[in-house]
Amino acid sequence: MAKKKTELTEEERGAIESQIRTLQSRLDAPTSDIGDWKIIKIYEARLSGESDPYNFEELKAARQAVRDEINALQAQLAESSKGE
Repeated sequence: MAKKKTELTEEERGAIESQIRTLQSRLDAPTSDIGDWKIIKIYEARLSGESDPYNFEELKAARQAVRDEINALQAQLAESSKGE
């Protein structure tokens, strides 16, 4: 049995694209609780021989969860675009 392709309306596509942008900003915004800046601070501390200023494992897991969500949304967009 073939999997039925899900067609998205223009509004639904826009909403998903907006979600993706919001999630991406969580990774790179200087005010985000899981932003790149925290990774840089950890890196700087390690280069200086200091202890990590943030819990790296928790930060890494939270960032990966966001990436996974972005990937799922992108896959949803790609699946709806097949055959167009």
